[in-house]
Amino acid sequence: MAHANDEAMPMSTNEEAAPKRMITILSQDKEAFVVEKGVATMATLIEDLLADVSDGEDKIPLQNVDARILAKVIEYMKYHYKLTETPQPEDEVCRWDREFVRVDKSTLFHLVLAANYLNIQSLLDLTTQTVADLIKGKTPEQIRAEFGIVNDFTPEEEEEIKRDNAWSEDR
Repeated sequence: MAHANDEAMPMSTNEEAAPKRMITILSQDKEAFVVEKGVATMATLIEDLLADVSDGEDKIPLQNVDARILAKVIEYMKYHYKLTETPQPEDEVCRWDREFVRVDKSTLFHLVLAANYLNIQSLLDLTTQTVADLIKGKTPEQIRAEFGIVNDFTPEEEEEIKRDNAWSEDR
């Protein structure tokens, strides 16, 4: 017997799902990445840009992210978007995230910049926490050596900074 509101019934598993809208993201170096709209809109910047263009427009150029980093960001977005459809145990997600950020320092810093630019808060949190873990417990000299930072303070300026921030020592 047919129901009066058959169109409201869920589709059977044999029926085809509606095709997902695809978005083309263009990297700074003009490489094209085609992803589902749901994946792309994990980046608030892309979601906002899509809201400002007509429905038929599906190309989003990004001026500040090169193809190598964008590929990594998309890998992250695809994995985390899939979790909205098929949740995984938190320990598995944490394991995946830890492995994702096991990259060289240059890539890590570019991921921080890309996450900030694209406004992907979860990726920004992950990458900045990874940087924080790299410097935790190290002296300023060790941090400078770790990241190749040149100390441009005079000895007098350094002493003043130490005096002004004495409260933060020995934590």
